Formats: sequence, C-alpha cells, structure tokens
Amino acid sequence: MKCLNNLLLNTDSYKASHWLQYPPNTDATFFYVESRGGLYDRTVFFGLQAILKEYLTQPISHADIDEARDLFAAHGEPFNEEGWRYIVEAHGGLLPLRIRAVPEGEVVPTHQALVTIESTDPKACWVPSYVETLLLRLWYPVTVATISWHAKQTIRQFLERTSDDPLGQLPFKLHDFGARGVSSAESAALGGAAHLVNFLGTDTVSGLLAAKTYYHEPVAGFSIPAAEHSTITSWGREREVEAYRNMLTQFAKPGSIVAVVSDSYDIFHAIREHWGKTLREEVIASGATVVIRPDSGDPVAVVHQCLELLDEAFGHTVNSKGFRVLNHVRVIQGDGINPNSIRAILERVTSAGYATDNVAFGMGGALLQQLNRDTQKFALKCSAARVNGQWIDVYKDPVTDKGKMSKRGRMTLLRHREYGSFKTVPIPPEAGSLDDLTLPMGYEDALVTVWEDGRLVTDHKLADVRARADAARL
Repeated sequence: MKCLNNLLLNTDSYKASHWLQYPPNTDATFFYVESRGGLYDRTVFFGLQAILKEYLTQPISHADIDEARDLFAAHGEPFNEEGWRYIVEAHGGLLPLRIRAVPEGEVVPTHQALVTIESTDPKACWVPSYVETLLLRLWYPVTVATISWHAKQTIRQFLERTSDDPLGQLPFKLHDFGARGVSSAESAALGGAAHLVNFLGTDTVSGLLAAKTYYHEPVAGFSIPAAEHSTITSWGREREVEAYRNMLTQFAKPGSIVAVVSDSYDIFHAIREHWGKTLREEVIASGATVVIRPDSGDPVAVVHQCLELLDEAFGHTVNSKGFRVLNHVRVIQGDGINPNSIRAILERVTSAGYATDNVAFGMGGALLQQLNRDTQKFALKCSAARVNGQWIDVYKDPVTDKGKMSKRGRMTLLRHREYGSFKTVPIPPEAGSLDDLTLPMGYEDALVTVWEDGRLVTDHKLADVRARADAARL
C-alpha cells in the first residue's frame, strides 16, 4: 500500500508524544529485543536485514514531516516537528541509530538479547523508541523461521532413523503452502523467506522475491507442477481418471516429479482403481515420481492408509535400515499439518515400517499465520538512558507478572567459542564502549553492528544464514 510509505507514520500513535516524556537532560537511550520464552526454548534469528533495507535505507523528507505533522495534529497527538527537521538537515533524513544483532540464522536460547538499538545523536535520543513498532515486527520472520526449524529437526530425526539419504531428502520435506493464508503480501514475503532459511520447497513466490531482494539469493526455493481440486473436478467425477491421465501426459517425464491431489471424491478408490490399476503401467512407463496428495480427513490415519494402498499397487524396496521405500510413487500431506501432526504422522508410518522418504509435507496457515508475537513472547524494551551525563538502568518489574520483568542497563550477548552457549551480560555504566568491556574467558561478543547512522554495516547472504541455522541441532 503506497499510503503506508511514510516512515514517520509507521509507528503507534502514542509514540508521537514520547519525546516529551523523558527526564530533563536525557541525551541517549538504549533498547534491546528478546524472546521472553514461549512455545520453543530457542529461536532462529532472521528478518531484521529485510526490515532495515526496506524501511530505514530511504531517508525521510520534509514532505514526510509535513504529512506526519498534519495527521498527528488532527489525530490529537503532539509531534516533534523540530526534531525531525533536525534529522533531515543534520543527517540527510537517515536515522541516527546503532543497531547490533546476532548474525541471521543463529539459533539462540530464549531470554537472551537478540538485538540492541541505541541512539547516536544527543539531540535525537528519542528515535529508538519511535521505531519500536517497526523493528519489533521482526518477531514475525523470527517466529516463522523458528517453527520451520523445529519442524526440520523432527523430520531430520525420522530421516536419520529410516532413510538411506537423510541429507538429500531433508531440504524438500516441508513445502510452504502459506501464501494464501496470510494477512498481507509483506507477510508472505517475510514469512516465506523465513521458511527458506530451513527448506528449499515453496509455493510462496513472494518469499523468493524477498530472498533475492534482501539476501542476495537468485532463486531460494523450488516447486513442481501440481494439481488443485479445480483442475481435477472440472473433468467431472465420471472422468476423474482422465484428469489424472492428463497430469501424466502433461508433466510426467523421466526423472520428473508431479503432484496430484486425489481426494476430490474418494481418495482410497482413486488409489485402488485409478492409480493402482488403470494408470499403473502409465505411471511406471513415464519414469516420473507421482506424488499423491490427500487433502482431507485425519492426516495421521489417511497418510498411513494411502501408503498401504500405494504399496499394494506399486510395491516397494527395503533400504539398508530395514524400512520400505515405495516404487514410483510418494505421498504429500498438506491438510492439517503443523509441527505436532508431522511428528504424529511420522511416528505412525515409521511404526508401520515405512521410510520417511515416502512422505513430504505442505504447511500453510500453521507455518505463516497461526502465530503471533506471544508465540515466543517477543518484547523490545528500553534498558538504559543517559541522564545528566550518567547512564542509569531502565527496567520494569511488575508485581502482577514476573514474566514481564525486563532487563536493565546496556548489554551485549556473548557466545562461548567452544561450547556455543550464550549469555547476556551488562556493560558497566562507566564503560564508554564495548571496547572497554572485559569478556569472560572463552567467550566472544555474539552481536555484530548491522546498522549505523543510516548505513547498513553488515549484509548477510541467505547461503550463510542457512549454514548457521543448519549447523544447530536440538
């Protein structure tokens, strides 16, 4: 939406008044971002770079200030017109901020500082708070990357147990079906790119564009020809088998993969009669792998039953680990998929003697939409302010909810070189900079400066982000 392009209006209404609320003689502030717990005990950091490139690299203008001044006046909020004019004149419209963060793709336990934001101009100490609304939205790509990563660990465990080729199979085992289920194209882009940190399968085109635009990846994911219900049911129930035959004619070539939704009427009849008898020899002769997609019913029971029926029709080989791998056909389940159902399905088919090679998953709403900021309890808080030349701790500690107690003081995140463990540590009030901080033995600073005074300092490539995420294990 072009009407949303003004950075000064990409905030909460009450932020416009906060420049008047700090103690007199405040000339610097320090903020941090953390996951305060949540569904998972660690998060995959991703998405800050996209947000910075999209929103902070474009300087604000006097026209932006005029628009914001007039809107807030009508809206009932004061507005720091003088302060924003100063930023345009003194900084070319770029925000005087220093942002430090863990490298994208790093897997970090909850309750640790993932990002720090500090003002760099005494006349603009209020700026970090103003952009909180924008920057805290990184909770979304982080949470999507986290859900996807944890699903990957589950699938990895079953592949290592049952497959002869776990490394080759894993990247394509969870496909992003979520584009139509999100609230905006931006969510599809950020969430779709976040999933691509962990997997190579996607139908979310916006995610490809985000990975290319913000993370230097020309083509971050891949897809295959696949049927939807309309392309099958348009042939009519009496010609269902012809719809399937058309898919083979159009797409089934030696070495290719084609997916065909087959539950429009009766998935079990479709497998027994159409795929298993009428089209069996055509499937085999095509040299393709045909992926049957059920899309209704209990996912755990349906996937298992589909494998059994396909096994009866096409047979299997037994791999070196003693599990059955179907000939010519596979199953992909995209309905009712979430991290819990993935585990339940794999437990069921593994118990039945089938290798994880036989099954792939598509996840839509549960991947890109069935989450919120509280899934991982994300917060961006002020932890220090410099008042009368002295740094003071800023924190909250509500008696009604100790889970919302915030960190205090300036801080950084350390990582142990040998063990890979993390801990957030304070920067003493008397320290002028991080150079004055004495690190505990064996630890290194885990935060890197990614943004300083209008300039992107660190520019991650998706390949490096993926490598960091893939190196971590549960």
